[in-house]
This record gives sequence, structure tokens and C-alpha cells, in this order.
Amino acid sequence: MTANPDQDFVLKTVKSRDVHFVRFWFTDVLGTMKSFAVVPNELDDAFADGMGFDGSCIEGFCRTQESDMLAYPDASTFQVLPWRPESNAVARMFCAVRTPDGRPFEGDPRHVLARTVEKAREMGYVFNVGPELEFYYFKDAEGTEVLDRGGYFDLTSLDYASDLRRDTVLTLEKMGIPVEYSHHENGPSQHEIDLRFTDALSMADAVMTYKLVVKEIAMKHGVYASFMPKPMADEPGSGMHVHQSLFDFDGNNAFYDPEDPQGYHLSKVAKHYVAGLLKYAPEFCVVTNQYVNSYKRLISGGEAPTYLSWASSNRSTLVRIPGYRPNREDACRIELRSPDPAANPYLAFAVMLAAGLKGVEDELELQPPTEDRDLFSLPRQDLRRQGFQTLPESLGEAVELFAESELMRETLGEHIHSYLVAAKRAEWNDYQGNVSAWERDRYLAVL
Repeated sequence: MTANPDQDFVLKTVKSRDVHFVRFWFTDVLGTMKSFAVVPNELDDAFADGMGFDGSCIEGFCRTQESDMLAYPDASTFQVLPWRPESNAVARMFCAVRTPDGRPFEGDPRHVLARTVEKAREMGYVFNVGPELEFYYFKDAEGTEVLDRGGYFDLTSLDYASDLRRDTVLTLEKMGIPVEYSHHENGPSQHEIDLRFTDALSMADAVMTYKLVVKEIAMKHGVYASFMPKPMADEPGSGMHVHQSLFDFDGNNAFYDPEDPQGYHLSKVAKHYVAGLLKYAPEFCVVTNQYVNSYKRLISGGEAPTYLSWASSNRSTLVRIPGYRPNREDACRIELRSPDPAANPYLAFAVMLAAGLKGVEDELELQPPTEDRDLFSLPRQDLRRQGFQTLPESLGEAVELFAESELMRETLGEHIHSYLVAAKRAEWNDYQGNVSAWERDRYLAVL
């Protein structure tokens, strides 16, 4: 029996809950969940020595001649899967991926986030995030036939998706993932479930679980859930607004300053952090918005930001300062509104944090806010002609900015940076060679 308390809990729970399979979860570079099942008798050895697998089969991992990888389960992430039978139950643990000599594998997205979070800790901060993930329900994976015609916060007696959301929330809570609230979004059959903020690594695990649970519950009800950024041209896209803050080790919010002369209750640290996000957002866009389809959402006239801007009440800016409880320290945070739910959360949270910390390190000056201007109504080209900086207009533009970014190379490591440059250039070239209907055919059934 292991002396590690978390591992001891896993072994006891496996026995008491009749768990016959434990799934080891990790993601490839693009954020696709990967998994293999381990029987209980192998868990002791897995905790001690990892479980081997062929890394050459995983997108973005390694070449065939360097394919041997080990998955080390994180016992603190153990949960029984509530949508599987109670008899002969199935559980899961997220894993760290390592090389045969025991080193963390540089292509493991979870390790990239852990490394960036550790840098924040070295600076005296804990990074907390709270994402808002939007998605659509469709009749099936073959098209975009919606289940309802509701709008923002709508509730009707025929809102079948309310049952879907309810079952999803209950399942998430059974897995120890707290939900703040859920509601119908702007688009027909579009919905949102918001997770209670926590530290970034736990939240990235929760986001991966959330996306799987949404799809599993939808499948159980005979429908299809999609996290595609822009599945329908004439309807709102789906975003992943990410609320974020830095706390010190005593539990104080480093973003909060009640004496802020601008009245936003933001500290100097917070303002430098926002300045870092605004400066580096074009460079990390290929991570937070990684598909051709992502840029169909980031368009003028839509409800997603394109202009490098910030404000409090203006929801058309890239960064917003939520003002629901302005005098509460624990509620002080910033919201980045450009990411979409198809992003790999490990890499997305890592590049956001890296950009913000770079702003703090370099004491970047924050530009004036944009409170009284509807930026959704201004075409990107008009903004650029007026001297305003914007997010990339396409995946092609985004990948070239990313390729030249030293901060992105440093944050993600040479392995992931090089892979994303090559993969996204190829994707963009493929798209340009066959534009018609390419995005939906390529993405709808997988995102």
C-alpha cells in the first residue's frame, strides 16, 4: 500500500466503489482528449513507474524513433465517472507525460501550464481563472439543425435543452466541479455553463472534463453538442471568456486597490497585467483561437472583440473589468473575451498568464480605457487605418505573428511552438486551396 494519501484514497475508493477500469487522461497539443484504461491491479506500479504508451500516435507529441512515453497518474484528480454504470465502475485520473528517463515531456500541454504557474508562484502569485464556455446543441453531428429558437436567458416550457443543462450540471457536481450558473445564450440552441473560479491547473482539468460531460450528456439524450467557434454564419459564435486574477499566498487579491484613482479598483499589478494581455494578444491568438473557423467569430459586426482595448462597462472591448461587486476584494478580476472553447485550455491559460506576467515584469503602461465607443460596429480595416491595433484577421495572419513571438516560444517551449507553426501553416494552406464549405466539413463533427 502506498504512503501517499491521495494514492491511498484512490486504491481504497477503487475497491469500495467496485471500479474495474481507471482511465488515464491527457491531451494532445491541440487539446483533444486522449485516454487508455488501466485495471486496478496495475495502479501501484503506475503511480511508481508510470504506464508506457506510443507517443508517435499522439498529435504533436514526437517522431516514431522517439515514441516511448510514460503516463504518470495524478491521484488528486481521481473521480468516478457518474455516466458509467455503478457496477464495474469506471474512474479517471489526469496524467503527467514523461520520457523514459523520468523528465517531463516538453510536448505535454499540462506540463506547460504547470511550468508557467510555477513561474507565477516564484513571483509570489497564485493564478486563478473562471471561464465561461458557450456551445450549441444540434440534432446530430451531420448538420446544424437546432433544438430551440430561444435567445439570451430565455426560458420556455418547451426548452428541452434546460433538461440537458440540468443533467450536465448535476454530473459536473458529482465529479467535484462547482458550477456558478447556466443559461441559454444569444443564439438558437446556444448555451453556457460557467465554472466556479479556481487555480489554473485545476481549472484546465475541469474544462476538459466539462467539454466531455457536455458531449456525453448530449449523446445520452440523442443529440449533439458542439464547441465549434462559429458553426453557423448568421448566428452568434461561441466564446470562452476567461476571468482571471492573481492572489498572493496569504489569500489577498493582488489585482485589488480600493484607492485606484481611475475608479476601477485595479492595482498597479492588475494594470500592468492587462497591458501585457493587450500587447501580446495578437501573438498568442493562434493558441486561444486555433482554427480557421475561429476567425469567422472574430469579425466586425459580431459580438467578439477585435480591437486591442479595455474598459469596464463596454463589452465590445478585448479586456473587460467586471463591475458586479466593485467593492469586494475577492470579486476583483479581469475578463479576456477573445478566446473560444475549441482552444486547448492548458496552453490557453499558460499563454494568458505568461503575457500578463510579462506586463508585470516590464511594468508596461496601460493605455486609456475605451468606455463610450461601440467597437463591434467598426470594421477591422477602418480601425487599422485609424491607427488602432487589432487581433489577427485570419489564422494565416495569426500563425505568422505567433511564429515570430519570443514570448510564445519561451512559454510553450520549442517543441510545441514549432509544431503549432508547422501545423497551423499547413491548415491555413489547406483551407486556401479548398475554401468552399471547408470549415464546417472539417470541424463540426469533432469540436
